[in-house]
Amino acid sequence: MEKRNNVTVFILLGLSQNKSIEILCFVLFLLCYIAFWMGNLLTMISITCSQLNGQPMYFFLNYLSLSDLCYTSTVTPKLMTDLLAERKTISYNNCMAQLFIIHFLGAIEIFILTGMAHDCYVAICKPLYYAAIMSRERCNTIAIACCTGGFIHSASQFLLTIFLPFCGPNEIDHYFCDVYPLLKLACTNTHIIGLLVIANSSLIALVTFVILLLSYVLILFTVRAYPAESRSKALSTCSSHITVVVLFFVPILFIYIRPAVTFPEDKVFALFYTIIAPMFNPLIYTLRNMDMKKAMKKMWYYQLFLQ
Repeated sequence: MEKRNNVTVFILLGLSQNKSIEILCFVLFLLCYIAFWMGNLLTMISITCSQLNGQPMYFFLNYLSLSDLCYTSTVTPKLMTDLLAERKTISYNNCMAQLFIIHFLGAIEIFILTGMAHDCYVAICKPLYYAAIMSRERCNTIAIACCTGGFIHSASQFLLTIFLPFCGPNEIDHYFCDVYPLLKLACTNTHIIGLLVIANSSLIALVTFVILLLSYVLILFTVRAYPAESRSKALSTCSSHITVVVLFFVPILFIYIRPAVTFPEDKVFALFYTIIAPMFNPLIYTLRNMDMKKAMKKMWYYQLFLQ
């Protein structure tokens, strides 16, 4: 007899079953979400309203902030609502939509970080050709490629999941809809699909992570011959990028590089790439960046208070 989908609503088990812990998490995530929006909006407005927007590094940073806002907003508002709710539910259609959007925006973020690493590599290792290589046309092409790659990745994940039959139970041991928890609920053999999901997600994350690490190794090797002041500035820029990459990629690799199984720790690691890493991005890229601090000071102090 052919199995069919008779599940219309999923129950999200969330981060904890302890109400006191949930209230504490709600307050913490609310503060983080407010700081996250303020930081990213401040970054985007400062870049857009200054001459920094003409520089490739800040062109990509602007897109990174925008993708962060959309990416985290796909998960965090629902998470905070569920922390205060007695029954945490999500409809089948909304679950599939959330899965598609979060993988689409997450992949875009991965590819944008790769584009920023490429920009950093060209700026430090090939400074004489930087203007020619990182032209605005090239930057626009990279941005379009990031969106295209994100769509292809997300569409493949979505198509692997949308045709799965769900006959019950309908409890997802997570705080958002992701592929592995859904594979666990499917009432069919998901071994082959699990391998395809691994090949898709883990391959993208692992290959991108290796490329990023190699680019930073080449950068660090190149800056050895630089004068002390130039070397210090280059290392400061690279350290910011490396911090973001580690915060974002290590949890992703922990979850997606293994076989299609779930662990209770997955929810904690998922917090890093859905909330914590995007929240720290504006702090890392602004507080450690003199150009950004100057642009913010000029725009928000001189323009708003002195004019």
